[in-house]
Amino acid sequence: MFGSFEQKAAEQEALFKRLSLHHDPKGPALDLGCGSGFQSVALARLGFEVTSVDFSERLLQELTQHSGTLPITAMQGDLRELGQFPDESSQVVVCMGDTLTHLPAKADIPELFRSVKRILRPGGKVIISFRDVNEELKGLDRFIPVKSDPDRIMTCVLEFEPDTVLVTDLFYERTQSGWSFHKSSYRKIRIAPSAVAEELRRAGLTVTFRDVIAGFQILAAVKPE
Repeated sequence: MFGSFEQKAAEQEALFKRLSLHHDPKGPALDLGCGSGFQSVALARLGFEVTSVDFSERLLQELTQHSGTLPITAMQGDLRELGQFPDESSQVVVCMGDTLTHLPAKADIPELFRSVKRILRPGGKVIISFRDVNEELKGLDRFIPVKSDPDRIMTCVLEFEPDTVLVTDLFYERTQSGWSFHKSSYRKIRIAPSAVAEELRRAGLTVTFRDVIAGFQILAAVKPE
């Protein structure tokens, strides 16, 4: 549904250059909730040695197919459990593509940021991205067209709850025997970008960048030296 892997990896590389990662010291990088690896590949191309963590074995297999000879190590795991990573062991930590809002509870966010601060080297950066679903949509505005081409049609339906949003994906795909229909639901945390920035500060990180790019909230923070 994302389209070309190469195009998405190139977009992430351009974003990381905008955040000056290509000028920063190189070293170990940690990609939390890496998915199929857009950010991991981009970081590796910029000279970082990347450890990519995700709970999905299938997505990690896709990452391995795309990584080739790049210095990327795939690791299956829960990003809430980062005790295996030593103190000050990473130059960069990224948690992107809505990974943050897929955490089970809002209370997991402060603990995650404290772990990130512990793992980062002094002067190291953390980069966060997520879609802002804090503002409630009503009526027909809750139906979001995601993709429509000759072979695939996808629509998301949002149901707003006090602390979460129930997302239902409705997906049609053309096959040799006709159209097939798939559906799934999952919850996302509702948290305002300002609240994410405040949690980064409370964890002892200095927020240096905040913007909206291609519908995603982007925040970057630095661990003081």
